[in-house]
Amino acid sequence: MKKSESTLSGIVLLNKGEGISSQAAVNRVKRLFGVDKAGHTGTLDPLATGVLPVLVGRAVKASEFMLTKDKHYRATLLLGVTTDTQDVTGEILTRTELPMPTEDEVKRAVASFVGESMQIPPMYSAIKVGGAKLYELARRGESVEREPRAITVYSIEAKRLSDSEYTLDVHCSKGTYIRTLLADIGESLGVGGAMKTLERTEAAGYGLDRSHTLEELEAMSDEERASLVLPVERVFDSYPSVRLSPFFSRLAHSGLEIYLKKIGYNGDEGDLVRLYDDTGFFAVGEIRSFEAGLAIKPIRQFGKL
Repeated sequence: MKKSESTLSGIVLLNKGEGISSQAAVNRVKRLFGVDKAGHTGTLDPLATGVLPVLVGRAVKASEFMLTKDKHYRATLLLGVTTDTQDVTGEILTRTELPMPTEDEVKRAVASFVGESMQIPPMYSAIKVGGAKLYELARRGESVEREPRAITVYSIEAKRLSDSEYTLDVHCSKGTYIRTLLADIGESLGVGGAMKTLERTEAAGYGLDRSHTLEELEAMSDEERASLVLPVERVFDSYPSVRLSPFFSRLAHSGLEIYLKKIGYNGDEGDLVRLYDDTGFFAVGEIRSFEAGLAIKPIRQFGKL
């Protein structure tokens, strides 16, 4: 008997192709899997390709937890040019006649960006200022002040392709704009730079080897596609699990706090835990302080109530 895909809930690992927006890709996944709700966990520009985890069904509630994960990218830096979008799809602003820096100079400059820093988001981004997305303002020729954001670049490896092109493998924190990172590297070298290509090679702990293109998904049967949906609890693998008896699980399903002393659990305020009942995983809880002591407060429900 065919499984009803409208009941599916979990994670679909999409390998997004070039030339399609993240939202358009999500909409196609939504139709393919026949679900009412779907959302992605971190925008990839139309130019960019690679891993785009898509949450379907009740799993969309997990998006905020996946957005906090580190990401890995492979990008191509084009030196000697700057554009208004910080990538090669934009209007060229400058083109230098200066000689290109040496490979050693490029690698030293790249290494200087490893660590914590404050990054100014680009105008061509989906960040909202005064209710309007920055890219909407940019398309109208407007520019506004942007607050710098704290980012962390854990590692960058540079490989020379030519005097003016380098491949960069970047491991970074959430909220890092690779276009801006590459433009800043080019600026630090005195010749300018723009992003030529971008591929996200890992997101939320998932790599390209487990991801499928839209074309691959479309060629599959309904059953084959359904078998690819990962359980939403995978997002919370790093959290300790707490299995509740029927009495306490009913309280948790109703959103009520579960006192640690009553279930014999030891934890600290602020800890996040996975909650299980007789049917399996159903919620994420946070240990909070109440008048009667520490208790687990369900903060996201994923199971049927």
